[in-house]
Amino acid sequence: MSQEHYTKLENMYLSAPINKLYEPTISVTGSCAEIIISVKEEYFHAANAVHGSVYFKMLDDAAFFAANSLEKDVFVLTGTFETKLLRPISKGKLIAKGIVVKDFGNKFEASAELYNEKEKLIASGKGVFVKSKMKLSSIVSYKV
Repeated sequence: MSQEHYTKLENMYLSAPINKLYEPTISVTGSCAEIIISVKEEYFHAANAVHGSVYFKMLDDAAFFAANSLEKDVFVLTGTFETKLLRPISKGKLIAKGIVVKDFGNKFEASAELYNEKEKLIASGKGVFVKSKMKLSSIVSYKV
């Protein structure tokens, strides 16, 4: 793949409306992706720690973009994704690192790990990502 493809994926991710809430950064390379957000109180559940949905989003997004980094023609979709929540976090940064474990041709297996800024593992996940029929070129935000 090319740096242009990775940049287009990064721009597509950053322009998604949901990410106005999270204000992430993203870095995509061949078979890998890293996403970082700063913890905000808006992400907290009643016990004043980050809600598990934020963990899921970051893990799924990192694994998804790792998978889509290997596919230059079509958008991939999350088929399954399993998460393991290991510990709470209430301040600092969340860093999700995704990697493709296996390329099956029509689908990818990818995993991700979520760390705090001190590199302590907070959560992990793995899933299967399938190729859709939607062309990346048809997505307006997939651009340099």
